[in-house]
Amino acid sequence: MRAFWSAEESRGKSALDLLVYRSNLLGHDPTIVNWKGGNTSAKADAIDHAGRSQRVLWVKGSGSDLRTITPKGFVALRLEEILPLERRQAMPDEEMVDYLMQCMLRPDSPRPSIETLLHAFLPFPHIDHTHPDAVIAFCTADGGEALTRRAFGDRVIWVPYQRPGFALSRAVAEAVRARPRAQAVFLAKHGLVTWGDDAASCYESTLAIVKEAEAGLARDARAAAFGGPRVSALAPDPRNEMLGALLPRLRGAVSARRPAILHVDVAPDVVEFVSSEQFDRVALVGAACPDHLVHTKYLPCVVPADPAVGLERFSTTALEAVGRYAEEYRVYVAAHRRPGDPEGDPHPRVILLPGLGMVTTGSDKEAAERTAGLYHRAIAVMRGASALSAFTSLTPQEAYDVEYWPLELYKLSLAPRPRELSGRVALVTGGAGAIGRAIAERLAAEGVHVGLMDIDEPGAAEAARELESRYGAGRAMALPANVTSEAEVGAAFRRMVLAYGGLDIVVSNAGLALSRTVEETTAADWDRLFAVLARGYFLVAREGFRIMRAQGRGGAVIFITSKNAQLAGKNSSAYNSAKAAEEQLMRSLAEEGGAASIRVNAVAPDAVLRGSKIWSGDWRRERARDHGIEERGLEEFYRNRTTLKVNVFAEDVAEAVVFLASDRAAKTTGCTVTVDGGIPGAYPR
Repeated sequence: MRAFWSAEESRGKSALDLLVYRSNLLGHDPTIVNWKGGNTSAKADAIDHAGRSQRVLWVKGSGSDLRTITPKGFVALRLEEILPLERRQAMPDEEMVDYLMQCMLRPDSPRPSIETLLHAFLPFPHIDHTHPDAVIAFCTADGGEALTRRAFGDRVIWVPYQRPGFALSRAVAEAVRARPRAQAVFLAKHGLVTWGDDAASCYESTLAIVKEAEAGLARDARAAAFGGPRVSALAPDPRNEMLGALLPRLRGAVSARRPAILHVDVAPDVVEFVSSEQFDRVALVGAACPDHLVHTKYLPCVVPADPAVGLERFSTTALEAVGRYAEEYRVYVAAHRRPGDPEGDPHPRVILLPGLGMVTTGSDKEAAERTAGLYHRAIAVMRGASALSAFTSLTPQEAYDVEYWPLELYKLSLAPRPRELSGRVALVTGGAGAIGRAIAERLAAEGVHVGLMDIDEPGAAEAARELESRYGAGRAMALPANVTSEAEVGAAFRRMVLAYGGLDIVVSNAGLALSRTVEETTAADWDRLFAVLARGYFLVAREGFRIMRAQGRGGAVIFITSKNAQLAGKNSSAYNSAKAAEEQLMRSLAEEGGAASIRVNAVAPDAVLRGSKIWSGDWRRERARDHGIEERGLEEFYRNRTTLKVNVFAEDVAEAVVFLASDRAAKTTGCTVTVDGGIPGAYPR
């Protein structure tokens, strides 16, 4: 634990800017603050719209993250209107929220935090409410109140568990008034509240309590965490081999309600935990913190198996565990559900695999990684509480009341609405080229996670970086591979599976072209075109089929063929024949994939000149020669020969791909969509 407060950086800042600065410092340490969890506040004078000075409470807005919060993430509320609420005996959540909305200094501010009244009722100018691992270990330990008193004496107040809101805020304020010399509050099963006379001392108070809690845990730490090892952890290569086969099956099992992205976590603390003697008993006690369970659910899915039994038995046990989890979750919801509550997805967010690690699920890669990060915190809490005595958790009713609490659901509702293809995974070959990039860009815009396979490794990496900068970390990855190599294609697909859990869309787009008379075409020329355009499409489709069948939820395979597959041009017999082979392979695979709901279709463009690697070299010069025109006149030539008198661009091809990949084309297979501006000789018939 290190203090990062800088007197130089904080000098001259306003009360609000100091609050932002303090919050960012706290938020950058995940052992102190959960993602979008915790709350900070400051009381100061502010000028209202009429030029009057008002005493206000600056407090975090609902759904903000302390690590990245800016001044716009805080809301100012008029204190003189809030403080009389403490005289009330009760206040329902809905009434509390509505009342606080009327106290805002500016109507365009974010909705006040759920815990606003806790900050308002305490008399201190600066308050931090955080969820440090070490403190929550005390708060969740069996006999935690006595352990806290022994470690901290009268300096820390223990408040029994209540869900955040009016009642808890009032209880904390009463407890602090009764013990004015106290330095902090431990909220049972929840977290820490500290304060200070200024922003710096408040920050230091938080760190001091956390350091003291960490020291207490270190004194009580046991030699073998969680009872020592029960199973042996697999080495990286056999572990990845087993995960590569298991993940698509798991993804299919947890994606019944919506497509899920999976994240694999094999960090040492995770592997130690899931391989330990006591991990299943400890993990099934419950969530380590209310802030966790909104993202991790009340319980993880524990797979009761040793990888030494082999892939098939382990996989069967894992799928049975997921199915059992979903049924038990439905029972849990039915036992506590209130009229109007949403049903919720019954599938697990956290799957613990002995000897392997942890798999987390989410609507996207970022959400799945976030859940994994929170479960790291849960492991640290469970370790600490077990060192003190034994880990305890919320009751099922308490857990349900948090998980389906309207005020928590409101925070989740602030996320953007999912796009048409959200949660799906696509692999695009030729991803560094103009058409491949356009397809990847268009898919990513619809919520797809994209792997860009290309022999041009730097180009694929650049394209992936651009997509991540636009659509978020983890949304794209480069897959350097030669589509003619069986080993390289297989390795690329395994990397995709380990990154995202499976696959929904395969777009075969890698290509090259050659314009020569048949007499000039060598056997090597012929073999090279068929290697990329026929063998490559076959190898890629075969790997995609294997993964999609394992998932058991169908998928879409799309070939980027060509007008030349329908209408042969002169001086390109090898290219025409290879493209025709793609079309026939597409039709064959459509028949094979139908029973598994795997749809196979093609997009046939023509003359996509702009930005194309193929059209930047010999092919461009050769086609101009074959048509008896100069190179600079090619775009006009191809435009004028179309029925619609248009040029075709990479983005046009991408639109057709998105349609065929979407549920709008759910009943289309074995079809070729032409994107050529209209070439009568190439009309499908």
